[in-house]
Amino acid sequence: MSESNPFRISREVTEALAEGRAVVALESTVIAHGLPRPLNLETALRLEAIVREAGAVPATIAILEGMLSVGLTEAEVRHIAESDRIKKISRRDLALALAEKWDGATTVASTMWIAHRAGIRVFATGGIGGCHRGSLPDVSADLPELASTPMLVVCSGAKVVLDLPATREWLETYGVTLLGYGVEEMPAFYSRTSGLMVDARVDSPEEVARVAAAQRALKMEGAILVTVPVPVDAEVPAALLEEVLGAAIDEAERAGIKGRELTPFLLSRMSEQSGGATLRANIALLENNARVAASVARALS
Repeated sequence: MSESNPFRISREVTEALAEGRAVVALESTVIAHGLPRPLNLETALRLEAIVREAGAVPATIAILEGMLSVGLTEAEVRHIAESDRIKKISRRDLALALAEKWDGATTVASTMWIAHRAGIRVFATGGIGGCHRGSLPDVSADLPELASTPMLVVCSGAKVVLDLPATREWLETYGVTLLGYGVEEMPAFYSRTSGLMVDARVDSPEEVARVAAAQRALKMEGAILVTVPVPVDAEVPAALLEEVLGAAIDEAERAGIKGRELTPFLLSRMSEQSGGATLRANIALLENNARVAASVARALS
């Protein structure tokens, strides 16, 4: 491979796409930077297994020696999970990663960009980025990517540390269709409710596929967000969530933590302060979203 062809797509994924079989893209930032070791590796392998069990082919995406790699081997997943030299790669970093031959974990934005160009239509993740809290107009790169890349993104809403009403308004303004999978409110990551309404409720993979087919017929750009609530038994009680989030935000302000380091810091501190409740919810929703995404991919295929 060279800079004229920076993609390295596994044989399994290539064959599945050529045959029109179901494929689900999975991000790698959650492996490298989102979960503690060794749970990160266990979860990454479990997500791939869930996708397979549901009848689809998993395509974990990462940057390896500058190559945009789609469909990792187990050894490569292990490398992403265990190495201390994995960079966090958003869309803006892709050219740098290619030129400097970095190893990197892809965010929602960069995973979408790569997956779309590889021919994958469905992507499963935990929560998207969004509008950050505070007076500055700090918007995650995930949002403009959602507005410009045609992809079915299965998630549990935006991460709860963000400004959820502002994020919902941004999605509406920029024409990103928001579906609720079995629900009429946008989930709030660790919580099943946010008070923010979705554009439409869908109750089956076939309904999602019909919406996707209509969007393609209209030749519209932009993603469709399929928001799936965290499983009931893993939901974090609202009072506990409010308490640990407030404490984490206060600590971040005192420490001067901002920018791309803020969200991982807040999620980590919330896990510690909740006795692991938010971490358990995170893993439960990741697994559930992978399962739903595989069923949607099968309906599309």
